[in-house]
Amino acid sequence: MQKLKRPKIGLALGSGGSRGLAHLGVIKVLEENNIPIDYIAGTSIGAMAGGFYSIGLNIKKIEEIALETDWHRMFSLIDPQLKQGLVGGEKVKTFIEKHINGKKFEDCKIPFVAVATDIKTGEVVILDKGKMAQAIRASISIPIVFKPVEIEGKMLADGGLSMPVPVEIVRKMGADIVVAVNLDNHYQDEKWKPGWYGIANNSLNILRHHLALSNVTSADVVIDIDVGKNYWYQFVNGQDKILTGEKAAKEILPMLQKIIKQKSKNKEFLS
Repeated sequence: MQKLKRPKIGLALGSGGSRGLAHLGVIKVLEENNIPIDYIAGTSIGAMAGGFYSIGLNIKKIEEIALETDWHRMFSLIDPQLKQGLVGGEKVKTFIEKHINGKKFEDCKIPFVAVATDIKTGEVVILDKGKMAQAIRASISIPIVFKPVEIEGKMLADGGLSMPVPVEIVRKMGADIVVAVNLDNHYQDEKWKPGWYGIANNSLNILRHHLALSNVTSADVVIDIDVGKNYWYQFVNGQDKILTGEKAAKEILPMLQKIIKQKSKNKEFLS
């Protein structure tokens, strides 16, 4: 008698700065409804959330970390030279290292990939070997804010510059069903005011918005999350952002469950 095997499910966690707290809400809902996560690929804040979860940290523990961290203080280290970025990144790196606890990609309980961008060539860089803390730090290196990170001769910056929602990558990891979490679908800034930082920041937001829409076209399920107007560093009202992620995940849950059921019946999953 043939036994049904389930399809492998991959999670593509998108970039979005402080809005990325919504990723935690999505993961919570998947856990609560016994939806297994077999692969995770994350860009920028998605790499941080996905990396912490992939090493085995309990989602409630990650939520606790997110809500108790003084994010304002972490981003307060300013580089007066303003050459490569405003924030040197040492506090951020220390924060990541503290919670990653020396883990390497090879130690992950769930296969994980962090996405960065080669600032010299513009190419997507897949980070899946070696020290996770350094890779995550590279993935979140927002231009004009963080200094890029050098890894194997490449100067790496925010993965959102090249692939804000890494659907293609998690598919190549082996996922039969890809759930994409897009934080960049709702682009709008009615209160925008001209200025060098505002122009640069909005330019990056527009870039990510259009790239993200392109990235998610091949996903099986897309969770578009709108947490309202938030700058990348505004981690205030964190619980509200997490709840927004939960709400969005619950709305797509019936569709995801239906797809899992349909694919499970497919002959390619018979053994």
